[in-house]
Amino acid sequence: MATMLLLPFRTLIPSSSSSSNFRPAPLRCSNDRQALFNRIAPVYDNLNDLLSLGQHRIWKRMTVSWAGAKAGDHVLDICCGSGDLSFLLSQKVGSDGKVTGLDFSKEQLLVASSKQHSKNCFSNIEWIEGDALDLPFSNGSFDAITMGYGLRNVVDRPKAMQEILRVLKAGSRVAILDFNKSEELLTSTIMEWMIDNVVVPVASAYGLSEDYKYLKTSIRGFLTGKELEKLALEVGFSSARHYELSGGLMGCLVAMR
Repeated sequence: MATMLLLPFRTLIPSSSSSSNFRPAPLRCSNDRQALFNRIAPVYDNLNDLLSLGQHRIWKRMTVSWAGAKAGDHVLDICCGSGDLSFLLSQKVGSDGKVTGLDFSKEQLLVASSKQHSKNCFSNIEWIEGDALDLPFSNGSFDAITMGYGLRNVVDRPKAMQEILRVLKAGSRVAILDFNKSEELLTSTIMEWMIDNVVVPVASAYGLSEDYKYLKTSIRGFLTGKELEKLALEVGFSSARHYELSGGLMGCLVAMR
């Protein structure tokens, strides 16, 4: 069982503000996993571009499209990291909509916030340091939800899915992007070879080889596409479909409340 850490929720106020707003709610996460994402935050975007040859931008655009966000919507990006999905959602919902980006890594959120303030068109985003297992929102708050590379890392996947279902409006969709745990031996072999021979060596140039070695273990412990669909239906979603991307290396679960 992973060690659990208790931290407060904190809303990150734009840099033009001199104060912070604290919310007295606990955050449950793996201590070492949270520390990992804080460490890699400064180079996370560069590594994503290098390791995916830029393809992660295509996968993220597909994810936002599947989520179904439209102009004027209030949408949520869970495990938002440095904000790529949040910025794409911001463009979809426009000035009359609102995007909430939530993550357990303060350092990732600081990177996201700094990117936001370099582009005035993203003024409709709020960043919150918080817990995917205990979302600080009322029932039926969001018109669409995305989650990128987060479900694999939470300590309680059914609980995370239940929370998504709770805060999603009826008839709305969540799109969850992550590595695909393939049932095909060839695909899983290629994935592990790439991690050992491409991902970890590239990460080592940034002094992060040990941090990226966890990927192989985390993917082995993840759910297959069929298992993700089953989980979504079991927690109460009305429909669920998992799409494989890039030859089965990535996947996106799309579920409707």
